[in-house]
Parts: sequence; structure tokens; C-alpha cells
Amino acid sequence: MFPGQQQNQQQGYPPYQQQGYPPYQQPQQPPYQQQGYPPYQQPPYQPQGYPPHQNQPYPPQGHPPQPYPPHQAPPAPVRHVGESRMRLDPGLTPEQRELALRIQAKAKPMSYGMVLGLPLTSGGLHYGFTRGPIGFAAAVAGLGLLALGGYSLIQMRGLRGRLRLITADAWRSPAAHLPGARKAATFAAYLNGLLVLLSLTGTGWLLYKGAGWGAYGNSFGFGALVTAAALPFGMAIGAASTLPQLLQVIPAGAKVGRSLYSVIFALATTVAGEGVKGGEAEQAAAGIGTMLICAAAMTLLKRAAARMRGETPGPLRVARREGD
Repeated sequence: MFPGQQQNQQQGYPPYQQQGYPPYQQPQQPPYQQQGYPPYQQPPYQPQGYPPHQNQPYPPQGHPPQPYPPHQAPPAPVRHVGESRMRLDPGLTPEQRELALRIQAKAKPMSYGMVLGLPLTSGGLHYGFTRGPIGFAAAVAGLGLLALGGYSLIQMRGLRGRLRLITADAWRSPAAHLPGARKAATFAAYLNGLLVLLSLTGTGWLLYKGAGWGAYGNSFGFGALVTAAALPFGMAIGAASTLPQLLQVIPAGAKVGRSLYSVIFALATTVAGEGVKGGEAEQAAAGIGTMLICAAAMTLLKRAAARMRGETPGPLRVARREGD
């Protein structure tokens, strides 16, 4: 017993009694009830519609870019009636393409000058000598058109010369020392010589048939006859100009010969069709025979050009160098 307790008991105080408080009870909270929210659902992924990347060069000042839709070629240029153009080889270099486009631009005034100048000149002279002096005025106008066509032709020849300088087939073949290439060049020269004879024969045939058509007694018919006869005559000159190239083993001469043979093939088709329609057996036979000759010559010139380049054309068109 502690001393304090003895003193309290001695003084008569009642002993300390712990008051009877009820035991501490922690207040009970209602149990947590989770509210019934719906489960989280992730929305489906939707890609953003960004525009496709277009790698285009920076445009110069004053010209805003005009992007084309993806996977779509640019629209073709608008062409007017009578402005057809040859399709260029996609393998051309930029310099070759520029020269080819300039040649095409010069071909239009050249063709107009020749096609209109020849009948006006020849028909005007015929009319002036047979009818009246007014025909000489038409002849003067025709001479002016011929001068325009001739000047454009000279410019075209200069551009073609520049184009040949940067074209592989315009130079002497690297296989010129091979016997096969020299034989192919000689054979192609004979074929182009035959082309010269065929072209001159076509010129004479037209001039001869013009008498039966009455072209010599009519100024308009005479002008048309001279224009028609000038086509094979010009082809004869063009074929003759390739002979020195072929003797130097230059493959470009064979390619020019093929192009000229294709023109005669088209003319022979017309002659054969007219002969069959009119019941003229000789004309039809001449046209069909010329067609066969031209087809065989074009095939042989193609093979000769391949051999002149040092290639051996096979049945599957597989090129192989000779001497490898």
C-alpha cells in the first residue's frame, strides 16, 4: 500500500472506487456498398485521317504547288484537232527528250509548208501556162510556203544531227571489228539500196499512172500528183543517205531503213486494197508482193541492227555479246 493511500484511509476518506463507465465501443459504420457503375469499356481505335505524304520539289516563287491525288498520274495535256504527237521513249535522257520535243515542234511548219507549197507551186505553174496569169500568183504563194518548209527542214536536220551525237546507235559500233557485224552492215546496205529502188519505182509509177487519171490536163490534179510523187522520191533520198552510215557499221542506218520500209508497207496495203476492190489482178499482185518484201526487209533489218551492235538475237530475244 502506498503512503498516500494510508493517509487517505487514516483521514476517513472512502477508498477510491473506479467509476463504472461502460466499456468503449467503437461506433459501427454501415458496410461500404459499391455503387453499381457499368464496367469500363475502351472505345475502338479509329485512325486519324491525315493527308498522305507527297514528296514534291519546292515550287518556284509565284507558282503555288498543285499536288495530284495519290496513285494517280497527272492529267494529259489538252490537244486540239490535228495536233497529234509521237510518244517519246521513256528511256531518253533529259537532253535527248528536249531535242526530240524541239524536232517535233519544227515538224509542224515543215509539213504544212511542203504539203501546201508543192500543190500550189506545181498547180499554179500549170494553171499559169495553160489558163491565165493568175496561176503564177498562186505559184509565188506556194514558193513562199516551200521556203518556210525548207527552212524548217534545215533546222530539223541540225537538231537531228545534235540528237545523233548523244545517241548510241549514231556512232560506229564497238563491235565493228567483228566479221558478223561487218557482214550485217553490208547486208543492211543492200536492203536500203533495194529501198531506194522501190521508192524511185513508186515515184515513176505514180507519174505514169497520172496520165491515165487525167492529172496532166487538170491543174488541181497535176498539183496533187506532184505532191504524191514527192513522198516516195523523198524516201529514196533518205534511204540513199543511210548507205554511208551502214558502210561505217553505224546501226542508225538500219533503224532509218526500217522506218521507211514501214511507210512503203502502208502504201502497198492501199494499192493492194484498191486492186482487189477494182478487180485489177496485176495491181493487187503488185501491192501484195510489195507488202511481203517490206515485211521481210523490216525483219532482216532488225536482226542486222542487233548484230551491228554486237548482239546475237535469239528466238526469245535474249541478247548475247559476240566474243565473250
